[in-house]
Amino acid sequence: MDENKEVRDSSPAWKPLQTYTLATICLVIGLAIGYFLRGSAAPATAAATTTSAEAAQQPTQASQQQMPSLDQMKGMADKQAAPLLAKLKDNPNDADTLNQLGMVYRAAHQFKTAIDYYQKSLDINPRNVGARTDLASCMYYLGDVDGALAQLDKSLSYDPKHTGTLINIGIMRWKGKNDVQGAIAVWQKALKLNPDPQSKQVIEHMIAEAKQSKQKVTITGVGS
Repeated sequence: MDENKEVRDSSPAWKPLQTYTLATICLVIGLAIGYFLRGSAAPATAAATTTSAEAAQQPTQASQQQMPSLDQMKGMADKQAAPLLAKLKDNPNDADTLNQLGMVYRAAHQFKTAIDYYQKSLDINPRNVGARTDLASCMYYLGDVDGALAQLDKSLSYDPKHTGTLINIGIMRWKGKNDVQGAIAVWQKALKLNPDPQSKQVIEHMIAEAKQSKQKVTITGVGS
C-alpha cells in the first residue's frame, strides 16, 4: 500500500499522535475521531483488528491525561511545521514538503490547514495517491463526504489497485452514505486484488462488521 516510500520515510515524526495502526478500526467501532488508513503511511497491523470497542471507548486515566487539546496540538503542529515552512521559502513548488506540511497538520486535527497544503502539493504532483488519500480523509472529517469520495475516485484513475484507497472508499460509503452494500462491494473488489495479509485481515474484519450492522438494522425494522 506504500507507493511513495520517500514521502513516508521523510515525514515529520509525530509519535504522540500517530495512531495510524488503528486507522480503519477506529472508525469502524464508532469513535468520535479516528484515522482512515493513510495513503502515505504503513498499513494497519493485524493486531489492530483485535482491538475491542470497549477498550477503545474506555481509555485509561493516564492516556486521558496525555491527550492534548486541539489548541495544544495546533501549537505543536506550528512548531513542527516551522522548519518545513523555512524550506518552502527556498522552493515554494516542492510538492514533497507541501505534502509533509499537510501530514503535520492532519495529525494535529487541523484539517482545513492540512487540506490547503495537500491541495497545493497535488496541484504540482497530481499523481501522488498517498497525498490525495490523506486529503480525502481530511475532507471527510469536515463533513464533505461527496468531495472526499470524488478525490478517492480520482486516486483510482491513477492507481486502480490502490488498496488503501479502496478501503477508505468503503468506509466512507458505509459511514458517510449509509451504503452498506456499496461498501462491501468495494472491499470485496480489494480482496480480489490479493492485498498483503495485514490489509486482508482488516478488510475481512470490516466486511463482517458491515454485514452485522446491516442485520441489526433489518431486525430493528421488523420489530418496529
